[in-house]
Amino acid sequence: MAVRPPTGFSGLSKRSRWLLAAGVVLLVVLFGGSRFVDTYVDWEWFGALGFRGVFTKVLVTKVVLFFVVAVVIGGAVAGALALAYRSRPVFVPVSGPDDPVARYRTLVMSRIRVFGIGIPVVVGVIAGLVAQSDWALVQLWMHGTSFGQSDPQYGLDLGFYAFDLPFYRFLIDWAFVAVLLSFVASLVTHYLFGGLRLADRGGRLTRAARVQLAVLAGTFVLIKAIAYFFDRYALLSSDRNAQFTGASYTDLHAVLPAKLILLCIAVICAGAFFAGVVLRDLRVPALALALLVLSSVLVGAAWPAILQQFSVNPNGPEREALSIQRNIDSTRQAYGITDKTVKYVNYAGTATVSPTEVATDAATTSNIRLLDPTVLSRTFTQQQQLKNFYGFPDTLSVDRYETDGQLRDYVVAARELAPDTLTGNQTNWVNKHTVYTHGNGFVAAAANKVNAALTDAGSGTGGYPVYSVSDLNTKSPTIPVTQPRIYYGELIGKSNPDYAIVGDVPGAAPREYDTDSSSFTYNGAGGVEIGSWINRLAFAAKYGERNILFSSAVTNDSKIIFNRDPRDRVQAVAPWLTTNSDTYPAVIDGRIKWIVDGFTTLDSLPYAQRTSLDAATADSLAAATGARQAPNKQVSYIRNSVKATVDAYDGTVTLYSNDANDPVLKAWEGVFPGVVKPASDISPELRSHFRYPEDLFKVQRDLLTRYNVSDPKEFFQNNGFWSVPDDPTVDNNNGLAPQPPYYVQAADPQSGKSSFQLTSALVGLKREFMSAYMTASANPDTYGQITVLKLPTDTQTQGPQQVQNSMLSAPSVSKERNLLGQQSTKIEYGNLLTLPVGKGGLLYVEPLYIERSAQASSYPQLARVLVSYNGQVGYGPTLAEALDQVFGAGAGSGTTAPANPSQTTPTTPGATTTPAPTTSAAPPSGTVPVPQAVDNLNRALQALKTAQASGDFGAFGQALTNLDAAVKAYQLAVGQSGGSTATPAPTTAPAPTTTAAQPTG
Repeated sequence: MAVRPPTGFSGLSKRSRWLLAAGVVLLVVLFGGSRFVDTYVDWEWFGALGFRGVFTKVLVTKVVLFFVVAVVIGGAVAGALALAYRSRPVFVPVSGPDDPVARYRTLVMSRIRVFGIGIPVVVGVIAGLVAQSDWALVQLWMHGTSFGQSDPQYGLDLGFYAFDLPFYRFLIDWAFVAVLLSFVASLVTHYLFGGLRLADRGGRLTRAARVQLAVLAGTFVLIKAIAYFFDRYALLSSDRNAQFTGASYTDLHAVLPAKLILLCIAVICAGAFFAGVVLRDLRVPALALALLVLSSVLVGAAWPAILQQFSVNPNGPEREALSIQRNIDSTRQAYGITDKTVKYVNYAGTATVSPTEVATDAATTSNIRLLDPTVLSRTFTQQQQLKNFYGFPDTLSVDRYETDGQLRDYVVAARELAPDTLTGNQTNWVNKHTVYTHGNGFVAAAANKVNAALTDAGSGTGGYPVYSVSDLNTKSPTIPVTQPRIYYGELIGKSNPDYAIVGDVPGAAPREYDTDSSSFTYNGAGGVEIGSWINRLAFAAKYGERNILFSSAVTNDSKIIFNRDPRDRVQAVAPWLTTNSDTYPAVIDGRIKWIVDGFTTLDSLPYAQRTSLDAATADSLAAATGARQAPNKQVSYIRNSVKATVDAYDGTVTLYSNDANDPVLKAWEGVFPGVVKPASDISPELRSHFRYPEDLFKVQRDLLTRYNVSDPKEFFQNNGFWSVPDDPTVDNNNGLAPQPPYYVQAADPQSGKSSFQLTSALVGLKREFMSAYMTASANPDTYGQITVLKLPTDTQTQGPQQVQNSMLSAPSVSKERNLLGQQSTKIEYGNLLTLPVGKGGLLYVEPLYIERSAQASSYPQLARVLVSYNGQVGYGPTLAEALDQVFGAGAGSGTTAPANPSQTTPTTPGATTTPAPTTSAAPPSGTVPVPQAVDNLNRALQALKTAQASGDFGAFGQALTNLDAAVKAYQLAVGQSGGSTATPAPTTAPAPTTTAAQPTG
């Protein structure tokens, strides 16, 4: 038996100390150097932006949390190690010369300070690094506010669940970690130094080992008792029932009593372990622990399962009625879909509408959007790009501007710098980061018009947007911009790295590209000063770029502009917000500003349905364009409490309160006072451009498909549930691509006045017939009001999928589609809009675009407009013609006619075009004899066959026109003769198509 090792710690040799010090320095440089540089850069960036207080508050909270948790966890482990080491037996048992424990013991003793200090330090540092990420949880606990609402089970204010309970769980979790690690450290130390001997029969513990391990085990079980107490509150967000979130019947009648029983048993078990301190027999604590484990299995698991299987499942509607009602009420409150916000209106959906009603419904028909922002990005690029290093996002935006005293939809985009499109010598460091630094201009196109219908006589340039451009060379009178330079934007932010170095270079001409005849020197407030050598070194290290140190373009007056994506900038200065996946530019007081919607969210709230943000907001648009997605997180509460703007020229970020009653926002305003400006600071012009955020709308839409039902029994039976229709205009991967909501300027369902709305169709559960139509107002006076038009369940109104099928299968449409396919022309369908018209009708409108499929430089142009109402299909080169076909002559008189071609922007220079088919000729004023009319008809049919075989679209269009005129002449001749004259039948030929689509050049 070996003699007890000395109590004191042996020292390290001088060489070992030097090696240890060198290793520590190397680790700090490798792992801490980049972090230090990033911290310094962030300090400068937040300071330049005016949000250094946010950075400081977050950093200090993280540092304090790191040290507190590191000291607690590391100290607990160190204390356990020291206590176990100092209480080791005098004589250490050795089982023989090959005892493996002896080798480990010798190793530990030779480096006692390394193990005695190093292990707690490493464990503490790791724990601190993990804990610091919960800084927001701690701050919310410190600044939490009252909701003014109580939970239905315990009567506690919801603020307890939002701000207090998560912090208490945080403390309990780290208490578990501290005790568990201390127990393991004590157990291993006692085993190494003989306090615990497993080789003896049944194992033996020294008194010191028994006392220490018993106290730690008792403490662990006591903490578990505390956890059982707080688990009662967590039950109110239980997911036991897959249909709803919240405490189910089983939770309330089996799990909740089980928690109380287990709490009492845990206290008894903890007392038994503490009794083991004075008792030499550990059988009492062992029996208590066995009782706790057995109770957990029987009371905590088996009994709830039995109750669920034999009582709840056979009587689900009755047993779960109370829980479902609580879930319905809490979910509606948590997601802002209560009766105060959502109004349900009964709507026929199949009413007969006269042409006069359609024509007089100008608030809707005059604003029907024909330009699809998801299709026309390439058209904008080809016609408005100007330079290869400019670009537009894959998905454009929709906003409204006043034109001639009326609000109109516009498809808008900022002409941004696209660093990824730089080529050749443009990509060298000087050009990329000091010359090509900014975009130029704001481009808008009226969403309800094109330059000319594609069938205008002699015109091959129809179907293109009518642009309103404000840039360095052009000033649009409709949307004037005083500062068109764009240093911050979505495309610029995608570049990696995305920085630009700007500022005056003494003795040198301006360097930044502005136009072909002028250069520019940035004089805005944006950017971080980079004139000092400290900042140069920091940014050179951050980007790994030595040119920042040695380039003559970097002077004492230089600034570096980086972090240029508007959404990322808002997320950085307000890390507590969840930002909307889509940002959009707007012209406010002559300046281009990006508008970003910010949401306050909570992970858990009693009985509020838990929703996955990324799943609820996924749709065909995100799948097709790879658009930025909502974060992958579960929420039980969401509010659009913040509207943020980012100036496109100087990058200034401004946060505005959009919901002063939100208790979560109030808590964050307590954490960061003065960061969010009051709603009174929002100018009327800025407010007029606020949109209802798509992500919030999608979440609410997803929930309203179920939570439109108020009766718990119907909810349990899924009776009355709806679903979001699949997008019929795209290949939706076997139905996994829901139709996105659409922004439209249309008649308000309540007042009938023109209103900017976000809309969506809703169909029955697992059915394609329409069940409801949902719209959210974005008008300043009714912002956030949701109207749901509920269609009767005893009628069948076609939904988007059925409407798409009926439109494409219409003879005039299908034949032209087949012809286009033979001519290597790609057809692209625009957004299928669902619009209430008249008193109880639903009108579907879908633009059809074409482009050459074999040309890389081709781009879409509007060719036709599809219209459907009650199964009747209209198809024409203009919306007015399509409406007239469905409702009768005059129905389309309220629509906006195509713009005069002289007002349009010409197509890209060098692009070849094919003359568009002319419009149908008017009926002849006179009549011809029937035989001559038949002869003319046969000749027209033969000419159509010849034109179709030749592939000449111009000739085919003209042949269609002649055939249409011949048919009308024949009908008139027969009508004049009374239909009694025997005439030869015309030659059989394919049924004439009214119009022909035209490919782009």
